[in-house]
Amino acid sequence: MTAVRGLPMVVVLAAGRGERFDGEGHKLAQSLGHTSVLAATLEQVLAAGLPCVVVTTAALVPLAQQVVAARDIVLLPPVGTHTHEPLGMGYSIATGVSARAHANGWMVLPGDMPLVRPETLRQVAHAMSQYPVVYAQHRGRRGHPVGFSAELYTELVTLSGDEGARRLIARYPAHGIEVDDPGVLLDVDTQADLLAARSAQLNLRLPTAPEAGATA
Repeated sequence: MTAVRGLPMVVVLAAGRGERFDGEGHKLAQSLGHTSVLAATLEQVLAAGLPCVVVTTAALVPLAQQVVAARDIVLLPPVGTHTHEPLGMGYSIATGVSARAHANGWMVLPGDMPLVRPETLRQVAHAMSQYPVVYAQHRGRRGHPVGFSAELYTELVTLSGDEGARRLIARYPAHGIEVDDPGVLLDVDTQADLLAARSAQLNLRLPTAPEAGATA
C-alpha cells in the first residue's frame, strides 16, 4: 500500500521473539478467529483506511503477506548480524520510520494488538495534526497506538533498545485521546491474553439481543 497524502503511516511492530508467550509457537502466529494475531492486527489497520508498513523478521513474513503486499514489509536483520542480542523495539520503530521517511507522521502499533478498532486508529490519526505526540487511552490508561508528528523524524530514526519511544513521549507534550475501546490496552503476551482476545472477538461478532418489549 502506498502512502496517502495527508494520512500518517502506521508502523506495525512485528519483530519481537515472543519470549513471554507461554504457549507453543510465536504469539503473532496464534490463531484468532479466521486468521492469526498479526494478520488480525493488520486487517484492523487496513479497515481504518490508513497506509502501513510492517517491521518484522523473515520467519513472520508469510503471516504479514496474508494481508499486505511485499513492498509494505520491512525486514530486520537476524540476531547476530550486529549483536548477539535482539535489536529492540526502538530499533524497530526507527527502521519503520526510515522506510517511510516522507510520511505525514507515524503511528506505532504493536503487532500483537488485534483488537484496536479501526475508528480508534482514525481518531488518533486525526489528532496528530494538532499535537506532536498523541496516544489512545481507555478509562484514563495509556495504550496504543501512539502517534508522532513528522517534525520528530530525526529523533525517531535514532531510537534503539527496548525502551521504544518512551523518552520521546516524556520529552514532548503528549496528548491522550480517550476512546471507548479496551483493545488499546490488550496485547497478546500470554495464553491468558490470547484467551481474552478470542473471547472479546467472539463477543464483538455476536448479535445484540433486542431490548425487552422491542418489536421487529
